[in-house]
Amino acid sequence: MPANIVVVGSINMDLVTTAERMPSRGETILGEGFHTYFGGKGANQAVAAARLGARVSMIGAVGSDAFGTEYLEHLRTEGINTEHVRMRPGPATGVATIIVSGGDNCIIVTPGANATVSPDDIEKSRSLLREADAVLVQLEIPGPAVEKVLQTAEEEQTPVILNPAPMQPLSPVYWDKAAYLTPNEQEFEQLRSEYPAVAGSRENVVVTKGAAGVSILRADGREEVIPVRTADVRDTTGAGDTFNGALATAVAEGMSLEDACRFANAASAASVEKEGAQNGMPVRSQIEGRGL
Repeated sequence: MPANIVVVGSINMDLVTTAERMPSRGETILGEGFHTYFGGKGANQAVAAARLGARVSMIGAVGSDAFGTEYLEHLRTEGINTEHVRMRPGPATGVATIIVSGGDNCIIVTPGANATVSPDDIEKSRSLLREADAVLVQLEIPGPAVEKVLQTAEEEQTPVILNPAPMQPLSPVYWDKAAYLTPNEQEFEQLRSEYPAVAGSRENVVVTKGAAGVSILRADGREEVIPVRTADVRDTTGAGDTFNGALATAVAEGMSLEDACRFANAASAASVEKEGAQNGMPVRSQIEGRGL
């Protein structure tokens, strides 16, 4: 039976401009191309998990606009349950403005309807969290909703993978309710600075390091590095989201954390070989045997 995963998070349309180089502050340059892609950390991670064989339900919000309608249809096409994605009549669907240059990117996110996800939305979806094998949540929705996810999942004895991206304040008591933390290197430094007890005294902290792979940090100070196979990099947008969706799938299937990281590394490496956050996300047959 497929792993049952609930993803709680953001749903954005990505407006992507490619350029020869990044503009300096105050500078205007000519771009080389423009594309619109489905994005948002929550939806990206949901799609990544679904393509790798998980049964995925999503909790989030879109606007009652063309982007929102189009996105809901897209998620359903990917096989994702959208019954708990609310369509808000006021705010617009979230957007992310992305500049891609030389295989790297910079991003500005405008939350829109994502900012309306509330603790009440989570409570109304309690049955989903109760029945899930794992819950995956990020920080592109309001902190009180994230805290409600962590509290509810603890009450329902469902493990949570918390991807602290982008970093925002949470009460220290809530960090401890996550079974796994998956910061990148910059987010981990922020954790270590702002929440030293969280970063330095708990199990199952997985730090993603791009081409250098990932580090699994243990409460006793041990660090295990899981390398990633070299990829032909075209666009790193969505690589971290692919990793998190794949990690949630593997953990929910019962893999050890080490094997889950190897599986997620292989998925992430495959994802950077195409442009667009979701466009490059692989199906399972594409990564079997790839660096595992």
